[in-house]
Amino acid sequence: MSKRVLTTESGAPVADNQNSATAGVGGPLLLQDQHLLEKLARFNRERIPERVVHARGSGAYGYFEVTDDVTGYTHADFLDTVGKRTEVFLRFSTVADNLGGADAVRDPRGFALKFYTEEGNYDLVGNNTPVFFIKDPIKFPDFIHSQKRDPFTGKQEPDNVWDFWAHAPEATHQVTWLMGDRGIPASYRHMNGYGSHTYQWTNAEGEAFFVKYHFKTNQGVRSLSSEQGQELAGKDPNSHQTDLLQAIERGVNPSWTLHVQLMPAAEAADYRFNPFDLTKVWPHKDYPLQRVGRLVLDRNPDNVFAEVEQAAFSPNNFVPGIGPSPDKMLQGRLFAYADAHRYRLGVNHTQLAVNAPKATTAHNYGRDGLMASNAQGRAARNYEPNSYDGPVETGRPLAAPLAVNGHTGTHEAPLHTKDDHFFQAGELYRLMSADERSRLVANIAGGLAQVSLDDVIEKNLAHFHAADPEYGKRVEEAVRALRED
Repeated sequence: MSKRVLTTESGAPVADNQNSATAGVGGPLLLQDQHLLEKLARFNRERIPERVVHARGSGAYGYFEVTDDVTGYTHADFLDTVGKRTEVFLRFSTVADNLGGADAVRDPRGFALKFYTEEGNYDLVGNNTPVFFIKDPIKFPDFIHSQKRDPFTGKQEPDNVWDFWAHAPEATHQVTWLMGDRGIPASYRHMNGYGSHTYQWTNAEGEAFFVKYHFKTNQGVRSLSSEQGQELAGKDPNSHQTDLLQAIERGVNPSWTLHVQLMPAAEAADYRFNPFDLTKVWPHKDYPLQRVGRLVLDRNPDNVFAEVEQAAFSPNNFVPGIGPSPDKMLQGRLFAYADAHRYRLGVNHTQLAVNAPKATTAHNYGRDGLMASNAQGRAARNYEPNSYDGPVETGRPLAAPLAVNGHTGTHEAPLHTKDDHFFQAGELYRLMSADERSRLVANIAGGLAQVSLDDVIEKNLAHFHAADPEYGKRVEEAVRALRED
């Protein structure tokens, strides 16, 4: 069987791929060697800007299967029939480190899911924690700057990390999650995923519900201690990537069960705390988990760069029956995520195979730009409305409208009767076993004791005291002991 002929990018056959053209034997290279120049120029351009956050990631394809009837809450087509399956792509990631960082580190994990539905792609962008460090997107660049590498030292600095948290009391809940036993997942397969934000579902009658997503791992939650994480990160920086790849190749397909919490829209205004605050969870006794379906990953990407690095998730990719809520962090991300992809991948990134719809076809009037592949016939018009059978609007909104009132301005979020920054962090601490509390205190003290400013330490200690007196006392004593050594 004859082999295919190696060609240049323009399709011309390559005569010699081992030796560059020279001016005589041993002479200098020739500018006319098009194959050499093309290879070097392409090599110089093989890397694109990495994501500012969630740079280090892994992914896989699979399907989502509906197991329970939720048509009373949403008219989303991919959720309308028990047994219906929808193809998906899921990207896991660490948040703070660079593309070459290790997997087994103490960091939140991204859990970004793309549903290739018959009504377009639906992107659900979340984490492995149900809460986050901040609740207003205007603080997001500052937060990430504080967690990334310092511009002078070139490494993550405890002074910066804890200084930001000292000035962000709302972060106490997420800090308690991050420094607890689930802060370093044993693998991507052994952690839960959450939509984290509050979203909106709308049923066929127009009734609106606010919704939170919970993907519970069917492999069981498994995590690493700080010592185990450091050892594994040193032995195999790609540990989570390796585990996911090999499990699927062996046919041990990881799965999660999707549950949701549903709040009738009318109840949001009078709920005891702001239900759109990303630093808080909804207690299950108020809004119990309701099962929806099963997520299964069963196919690895063929090319990590093309399908994982170029995968683009945008929370503004909704489908009929699903929409946004007044969650301020979500509102900011509706713009920021898509804008990041236009910068990294270009305005036509939605035409890449991993991002393009699979169960339907995109019809719109977007044209041109770098790497455009949606060329239309010469009779196609790129304006709307037109008289030439171009795609037309439906007149049917994807979700119910959100009520607004008042004056424009830079308002703080409205206070509900029991809003505060510390209560839920204390509740989480009090749920922990004695051993879990000891490890949490040790993890916090290990970082906080390295901070150089006493004022920053005192501000953070005040947050833990406010969450729970025992919590604060134990962290304070542990920090003092470490600083006296």
